[in-house]
Amino acid sequence: MKYILYILTVSIFLPKDKWIPLFNGKDLQGWDSYLKPMAGNDGGLNNDPQKVFTIVQQDGENVIRISGEVTGAISTKKEYGDYHLQLQFKWGQLTWGSKKNKKKDSGLLYHSVGPYGADWGAWMRSQEFQVEEGNCGDYWGCAGGTADIPANQRADSQYVYDPSGSIYTFRADNKIGRHCVKAGDAERPRGEWNTLDLYCHGDTSVHMVNGKVLMILYHNSQVEQGQVIPLTKGKIQLQSEGAEVFYKQIRIQTIGKIPAEVLQ
Repeated sequence: MKYILYILTVSIFLPKDKWIPLFNGKDLQGWDSYLKPMAGNDGGLNNDPQKVFTIVQQDGENVIRISGEVTGAISTKKEYGDYHLQLQFKWGQLTWGSKKNKKKDSGLLYHSVGPYGADWGAWMRSQEFQVEEGNCGDYWGCAGGTADIPANQRADSQYVYDPSGSIYTFRADNKIGRHCVKAGDAERPRGEWNTLDLYCHGDTSVHMVNGKVLMILYHNSQVEQGQVIPLTKGKIQLQSEGAEVFYKQIRIQTIGKIPAEVLQ
């Protein structure tokens, strides 16, 4: 009888969430880096002489600093599918090159597959959860990534996510293009930490910023030699794209479905 009671007691206090940290708080173990080869920097895989990717202290804890000085990304060594990813980011002060004194830019690239440098010489084929001042939550298809997204066309010809809008296929090789603007704005002022939640299950994904759903994507796919095939899992990349940015508390858990309250 005591044994049975013990089992019941343990089960009551088991955590419902089974988060796995992707950043250990000490170093970039579990991640690779890739920098776009350019004059003065050979770049490539795990060659970072300018220390674009480092661990620093912010607000009393270790975080990942991405300087933005050279274009590229860190990417998980493992591939993931059917998950809830959560992380926090905030902007630094520095901007570089073509991004000098412009909107600070980075990006969360998911379902990343294929060779490094496929997109703009810097990133793998992937789906982008845009991380850019004023545009956090936008979608970009990278190097052949595509998605079906309900949207409306604005007067400036851009397409904006609208759950009740018409379904459009966003891809680089059609007239609509590969970019869809998120609905609303949930980013906090510069210097404050923001929380990003990315839900992926099957061929559906959800972009959330600070608890607000800004876009739902359907039929995540990729174009390979003219054929459209599913894109439902892959590595996770965090971009270096001309701006200083900090990331922390990166964690992931497997899900059996996207919660109904997220899809509403």
